[in-house]
Amino acid sequence: MSTKLNKSDYILIAIIYIVTIVFNTIDYYREGNLLKEYFIDFSAGVITSLSAVLLFMYWLIPNFLVKQKKYFSFIFFGLLILLILGIIDFTAGFWSAESNWAKYPKGLDFVLKCIFRITDEAGLVLGLLLTKKFYESQTEFLQVEKQQKENELKLLRGQLDPHFLFNNLNTLDSLIDSNPTKAKEYINRLSLIYRYLIQTKDAEVMELAEELELAKNYIFLIKTRFGDDYEFIFEENIDVNDKFIPTGALQTLLENVVKHNKCDGTKPIKTILKINKGWIIVTNTKSKTISKNESFGTGLQNLKARYKLLSDEKIQVHDMDTKFEIFIPIIELSS
Repeated sequence: MSTKLNKSDYILIAIIYIVTIVFNTIDYYREGNLLKEYFIDFSAGVITSLSAVLLFMYWLIPNFLVKQKKYFSFIFFGLLILLILGIIDFTAGFWSAESNWAKYPKGLDFVLKCIFRITDEAGLVLGLLLTKKFYESQTEFLQVEKQQKENELKLLRGQLDPHFLFNNLNTLDSLIDSNPTKAKEYINRLSLIYRYLIQTKDAEVMELAEELELAKNYIFLIKTRFGDDYEFIFEENIDVNDKFIPTGALQTLLENVVKHNKCDGTKPIKTILKINKGWIIVTNTKSKTISKNESFGTGLQNLKARYKLLSDEKIQVHDMDTKFEIFIPIIELSS
């Protein structure tokens, strides 16, 4: 569950504070409070309670509960935040009421008063936000789960795409007479690809090293079919062992390069696959005329949907005038 606040969250916070201030104004008026108490108490209450909410939502909960599960640290820092902000709020209220400083509370009584005060002011806001976030995450999960099932079916159909097989058989047919040795290599690479796709059809993620082997076999088919129309360069800057990506992700990206870019006969479509810490970056030059044979972006949309279930990081796409660049996160499975 993400605790980052969105526009609707801030609207909810604003409504809560407006309603609270209205009721407090009525209460202050009935009790005959001083005018400065309205401004100081309300301002201090909003600032300190909102600070508590933001610290919990952006720092405390995501870092100590969601990521690290350090419950003792969460309780310690949570109480510390409440105490500090409570002291500020309580002291501002005590001063604005022109109270006798000789009666300013001390010791444990003071600590409890401060914590209870800020808890009362921030608790409702924090509780409503967490409840809202929970139901939003549940709704989003169900939608993504439904989309994922559809994506799995599309992916399976795509793996056994009859056009893919038809094109490869045509290429193989032309090689048998002209270059029998290469035809044997082509059959071997094609069989490796299909064996891999069948073996991994139920796997959500696969080791990056194995996906790279699939990509290299797939590139061999492309180079054999199109000759020098496409150029591929691999730059591996890290150890790829114990790294994972969604099954077939690299094949999807390479397939998109060929689908949407046709060589004009002068310069090849150049693709660089770079592996850095945490990311795989695929950059290709763009042809002047983009192929209209396939709906643009379908493969990427499916890949984005899969990443939504598998990683907190998102795919980054940069579509520029002369090149297309995509960043896909490397997944490190937790033990």
